[in-house]
Amino acid sequence: MNAKMPRAAIGGNWASLLLPIAADDSIEFDKLAAEIDILTEAGVDGIYSNGTAGEFHNQTEEEFDRIQEMLAGRCKASSTPFVIGACQPDPSIMLNRIRRAAALDPRAIQVILPDWWPLTNAEAIDFLNRAANAADGIPLILYNPPHAKRVLTPKELGAVCAAAPDVIGIKLADGDGLWYAEARRHLSGLSLFVPGHHLATGIKEGVAAGSFSNVACLSPRGAQSWTTSMQTNIDAALDLERRIRAFMDVHIVPFRQEFGYSNAALDKLLSAIGNWGPVGTRLRSPYRSIDMAEAIRLRDIARSELPDLFR
Repeated sequence: MNAKMPRAAIGGNWASLLLPIAADDSIEFDKLAAEIDILTEAGVDGIYSNGTAGEFHNQTEEEFDRIQEMLAGRCKASSTPFVIGACQPDPSIMLNRIRRAAALDPRAIQVILPDWWPLTNAEAIDFLNRAANAADGIPLILYNPPHAKRVLTPKELGAVCAAAPDVIGIKLADGDGLWYAEARRHLSGLSLFVPGHHLATGIKEGVAAGSFSNVACLSPRGAQSWTTSMQTNIDAALDLERRIRAFMDVHIVPFRQEFGYSNAALDKLLSAIGNWGPVGTRLRSPYRSIDMAEAIRLRDIARSELPDLFR
């Protein structure tokens, strides 16, 4: 991509593709196909694969290819935009995943910075430009979550992405007012994806383009309706955000903070609470899963505290 060209816009409410896992640790591909169809019928702005909640770190390459081919085929049939996560801690494997993902013509390809040893800024730039070459014209989204080995500041991200012009967006955690001011200063021109339960704040601050959304894990239709409402009634959207955050803080976050479950386990719990598709709470071994009984316990609570998401 020519560095002088504007970066292509991408945004909205993107639903995560979660892997239905059988008791023997195999991926239940029939349920995965049904899940994709449910998400497309929900009218989400797009579907993305192989984020953390998609367990990209715990797949064979054959499984990776089958997941992406299924996603691409079903999304193209329904004219649903899709992003493929080619993330992998090993840079060589990730570059090969990018090449294979590019052949499926996604809206963008999501990558992480190689994660066994933290990269310097110069190394990050080198890798992202190698990734761009492998992507062969498909734009990139950089995934730099709080659990990355190195979490870059807005200033650092701005410097890295300025030298890697095929990066059109960043999935990242937001922060306080100072963080938003820094993001406006250093990351203008990039599509920023904030956590789903912070999206209304990100929109109000004039920074967020959208979210790869944990709220869509709970309710794809509800998250889509909420996202749309931010363009016409931001105050009501902020009120719903306040209640979503309270629900997460009281009922979801303690599973991580007190019991050590992973973010992927939390997202699958949200999906099971929402009960909209055949995902379940099981993660692939060795990662621990939250018992389905917890999801059943929380279903009525979620619908009582967040009825807007379940209409």
